[in-house]
Formats: sequence, C-alpha cells, structure tokens
Amino acid sequence: MQCYPVKNPDLLENTVRKAVEEGAELIILGGGDGTVSGLVDLLVGKHVKLGVLPLGTANSFVRTLGIPLDLEGAMDVIAAGHFRRIDLGMIDGDYFANVAAIGLSPLIAETVPHNLKAWAGRMGYLSWAVWKFMGFKPFTLIVDDGSGPQRVRAVEVRISNGGFLGGTEVVDEAEPDSGEIIVQAVTGHVKRRLVWNWFSSHFRLPSRSETVTNFHGRELRIVTEPPLAISIDGEVLAKTPVTARVAAGVIEVAAPQPNRASAA
Repeated sequence: MQCYPVKNPDLLENTVRKAVEEGAELIILGGGDGTVSGLVDLLVGKHVKLGVLPLGTANSFVRTLGIPLDLEGAMDVIAAGHFRRIDLGMIDGDYFANVAAIGLSPLIAETVPHNLKAWAGRMGYLSWAVWKFMGFKPFTLIVDDGSGPQRVRAVEVRISNGGFLGGTEVVDEAEPDSGEIIVQAVTGHVKRRLVWNWFSSHFRLPSRSETVTNFHGRELRIVTEPPLAISIDGEVLAKTPVTARVAAGVIEVAAPQPNRASAA
C-alpha cells in the first residue's frame, strides 16, 4: 500500500492521476461529495476501484451506498472487500457521483463563505441557506427526453444518480445502479413549497411525493428560464441549458453487502 499525502487541495487531482498511472488497484479518498465527484472522472475506464471515507459535511454519496458515517465503520467496509459497480451521472461531458442541483443549492454553494462552512459545519451551512432563501425566486424548468419538451414551474431541480442531497433522502426512486438518470422538480409557484418538500422528506412523510414531478431516462435535455447555475455534488460547475446522461456501471466502489446496506 502506498500513501500520497496532499496538503494543498489544488494538488489532489494530479496526485490521484499519478496513482492511477502507477497502477493502483484501489484508491481510498477521504472527503465529501465534492471531492469524490471531482475525481471520479479519473477512474472511468481504468482498472481501479474506489473506497470512500466520509469526511465531508453532508456525505450524501456514502449515505446513498449505505456506507457507515463513522471512519471505523467505513474502513471496515473497505476491508471487507465487497465492491458495487455503479453508474455515474453526467452533465454534458462532466461525470458526477450523486446529485446535481438547480435552484437554491447552487446559489448557496457559490456564495457561502468558506470559513463559515469550515468553522460551523452543517449548522453554519443551514444558517446561510436560510439567508439566501429570502431572496430566492421560482423558475421555469423545461425537460425533453426526446419525445418533446415538458414545462413545469419549479423551486428546485435535482439531477439524481443517488437519492441523497444535503444529507437527506429526497429522490426515493434514484439508485446508483439503475441505468437511468432522474430529474426531479420540486414544483410550485411559491418558494414555501421547497420548505415543505425538505420538511416532509426529512421526516419521511408520504406527502413529500405530492410536491415533486420526476422525469426518467438515459438522456434528458434540461433548460431553465432564466438560465441558472448548477451545483454538481456541492460545487458550482455548470449552467443551463445542459444535457444530463447516465454512464451505466462505469466504476466500482467499496460498499456493504446489499442485504446489509442501509442509509446511516
């Protein structure tokens, strides 16, 4: 086993690329959703497996896979040697692991002070979210699966390969090995619909399904009016219009056995 200590985050991508080029069979990443999503591109088409240690704020990706949120439990999963072949989502040509979002989430992600997130963690992030919510406005979403465009008024959109966003399971139908991408719109003309959707999702209320419309497919064209930023696993990296696709079964990730997997 070889370790690659990285003190400067800007060097992380080159470090992982070096490890892959040197023939690593397993790469273990410690970080959050943004770290994983930013590096999975380097693993596609390579004979290398991925292990994840949950060191992020929300850890939505590991929740989707049922990996324990404590380090000891996550390391036990890697040591057990069971790997799950999963899909990746794509926004145009960029791979992502879990969920891309349009609406309030990228607005928060591109404006939240770095020190606030580092110092106050999830509570600091939520406090900033409330502040940005005050000036947020609904928008129009147009989705085309090839059979013609469908328009809805929306307050948030999740482009989902996995079911968790911000540490909460919001897209019940999304599975990272389903072979399809799901675009979920939280619909409505007033932003309090988003508050109710998050509340009902957090407490697993049946009424959560009444606030959303889901679009399924292997490839979906996504347009918004007005054009909006897209956060990809927490990092703002794109802007509508885009094409969302699924890349089926392209990487293997250490995960619990299916009958033991549960969202921690």
